[in-house]
Amino acid sequence: MAEIATIARPYAEALFKAAASDHQGTGAWLEQVAAIAAEPQLQQFADNPKATPEQVLGVIASVAGAPLSAQANNFLGALLENGRFAALPEIARQYRVLANASSGSSDAVVYSAFPIDDAALAQLSTALEKRFGRKLQVSVKLDPSLIGGVRVAVGDEVLDTSVKARLEQMKVALAA
Repeated sequence: MAEIATIARPYAEALFKAAASDHQGTGAWLEQVAAIAAEPQLQQFADNPKATPEQVLGVIASVAGAPLSAQANNFLGALLENGRFAALPEIARQYRVLANASSGSSDAVVYSAFPIDDAALAQLSTALEKRFGRKLQVSVKLDPSLIGGVRVAVGDEVLDTSVKARLEQMKVALAA
């Protein structure tokens, strides 16, 4: 079977072109639907040959709490008819990359051992934007294994100032 990223790319690019005027709105419903579609039970239901695309769309709309837009219905219907519903989370990820590239920004994930308050996050975001040289969409994930400090991932670049990383560096230096 083809790599999931290879399957998802044409769908993400087509949706990006179709949503030329409203990337933020399209990205919002796509992220919401991709989170719903990532559930194994919904994947299993969508893969069931007895389930119609309308039934699957109805389940998604009921979980989302609101009816889906015509664009969302058409896009999801095409995915279901072509047997590509499992690729939806990857399509959302690739769409986000395209939208960020067009706006000149990137996603940044800050891994922290402890919760970060809003003021500290704003200050950290400013420092990271200066360090990486571009606008960042920052999200925070907790990782208690870091002990302290933060680890920042922006695309394939990683900035690790965690206590865990420093201890690892000391271990390597002492073993050498």
